[in-house]
Amino acid sequence: MKQKWPFVAVVAVVLLLLTSCAPGPNIQEGVASQGGEIAGFWLGLWHGIIAPITFVISLFSDNVNVYEIHNNGNWYNFGFVLGAGVLLGGGGAGSRGRKG
Repeated sequence: MKQKWPFVAVVAVVLLLLTSCAPGPNIQEGVASQGGEIAGFWLGLWHGIIAPITFVISLFSDNVNVYEIHNNGNWYNFGFVLGAGVLLGGGGAGSRGRKG
């Protein structure tokens, strides 16, 4: 029984960490920004492509965010993930065999 306690403690800490990092709802979804714009698929795609550059800039500026909160939801998210995947090579690059 004593040997199970460290395992149970590690599992409890891991579960606590995973659930504490879960994102909450975006209450600005579907709400237009000050300029009257709602980001959609194409803007999400662009934001995903430039995400690494935007991240670096956001470390030094309070006026730059990596993710647009005024978006239309799933289509923006899909474009963002697709854009980030295109930029970073996607998941298929690791499955290619070595040449030569």
